[in-house]
Amino acid sequence: MGLVYTNIELIRGADLVLCREGYLKADQIKRLSVKALVDSGAYMLAINQSIKAQLNLQTVDEQIAELADGTQLRLEVVGPVEIRFENRRAMVDAMVLPGEAEVLLGAIPMEEMDVMIDPKQQQLIVNPASPYITKKSLK
Repeated sequence: MGLVYTNIELIRGADLVLCREGYLKADQIKRLSVKALVDSGAYMLAINQSIKAQLNLQTVDEQIAELADGTQLRLEVVGPVEIRFENRRAMVDAMVLPGEAEVLLGAIPMEEMDVMIDPKQQQLIVNPASPYITKKSLK
């Protein structure tokens, strides 16, 4: 199977809370649409320094991460970040990769959104057998 990329929206979680509580207008919420490598071998969302700065994400932790080449790095963990894909969303923390590294969508946010890789079409899809409730299904 080749590499699978998908478009996701990243939203600053703190802004969503401030908006819900009336301290921030909806058009002031920091958000970005990005192309992400769907990486079921990674376990978290991974973003780069530029995205961290654009969303003004705060550091919540540090973790040791092992990269694909076996290199181990101490990485900053920031959050919260809401990820949106189609009719799904997940609130997660993100590891910050150095430089302008590509965004990685890992297994934890994929599982929370109940999405999966379709190997035949080589794309990320919503789980067709999902009992996930949407506004549309409530009508």
